[in-house]
Amino acid sequence: MSYDAILLASFGGPEGPDEVMPFLERVTAGRGVPYERLVDVSHHYMALGGVSPINQQNRDLLEKLRSRFPERGIDLPIYFGNRNSEPYFADVVKQMYDDGHRRVLAWVTSAYSSYSGCRQYRENFYQALQDAELLGKMTIDKVRHYFDHPGFIAPVAEDLVLQLRQMASEGISADDAVIMFATHSIPNTMGETSGPPARRAEFEQPGGAYAAQHREAAKLVVDQIEQAGVSAPEWELVYQSRSGSPAIPWLEPDVNDAIRAAKASGKKAVIVSPLGFVSDHVEVIWDLDNEAQETAEEEGLWFARAATAGTHDAFVNGICDLVLERIADAEKTALSALGPWPEFCAIGCCPNSRRELPTVAEASA
Repeated sequence: MSYDAILLASFGGPEGPDEVMPFLERVTAGRGVPYERLVDVSHHYMALGGVSPINQQNRDLLEKLRSRFPERGIDLPIYFGNRNSEPYFADVVKQMYDDGHRRVLAWVTSAYSSYSGCRQYRENFYQALQDAELLGKMTIDKVRHYFDHPGFIAPVAEDLVLQLRQMASEGISADDAVIMFATHSIPNTMGETSGPPARRAEFEQPGGAYAAQHREAAKLVVDQIEQAGVSAPEWELVYQSRSGSPAIPWLEPDVNDAIRAAKASGKKAVIVSPLGFVSDHVEVIWDLDNEAQETAEEEGLWFARAATAGTHDAFVNGICDLVLERIADAEKTALSALGPWPEFCAIGCCPNSRRELPTVAEASA
């Protein structure tokens, strides 16, 4: 399919103390999150100077992609836009149109199926086109989910190998350790309805496609650890960063509860791998590097936090692969039986539980 520009689309974050509370209010609008919870989370940002690292990380990734695109035969400009902070999608879409672009392919910094990680972006793109008065004048499609793409898996496995070797050098065996693959918790109902409606019976509930994709990614990482000649400990999928109403069930176990359970079962070490995130933003730096590490220290456990894919060379090349699938009909690469995930989301995929909104990039009925 023909495209004339690429959009690196992300969540956004504050870039100064005065932006923290307005940012959090935008993120949680209409979701019933108590104000007291926003105040608590604001302290996480303030501990980092009121600046989320996500925007700079995306700018760094943007520059790497701009350098790599010509090497990979991708002769398209790439822009950067956010859902919840500047540069906002509507402004970026208007700039792209003014620059002469009409068919845009978006790559999103979320590798998995969920409302907030997929459908909401497609709603955002529709709204951005509407706000810029560009409906019918510009098309925005979205790159498929890439949870099992080798470019995403390899950097995670590579760093875990380093962490495991460090652990072994300190006299702790794999049998005495556990790898916890951490991702953002979501409401159970959001997990249950993640992925295409026609495939929901395939997946365990309440996690649905969201949890199934994470488990497949974790298995692939562990396989690559073993292929590197390193003994992999047992592993589990854990959740973090719950932010919704206390009355609504969210996916569990929480990473801190899992760490305490590991101690109770006789483990001596925990390595947390933030597999649900593509870069080290606030949920990783605060919830894992501070809170989870503190829990491990309280339990007397050896602790390490493994790296995200970030701007790793393999990840940058993987993004290029995903773009080439769409602009040059390159072969789709997926390492798990779940993939490759469809290019266009099915009707009813990852629905908005509050109200139905129009989207872009949806498969026809």
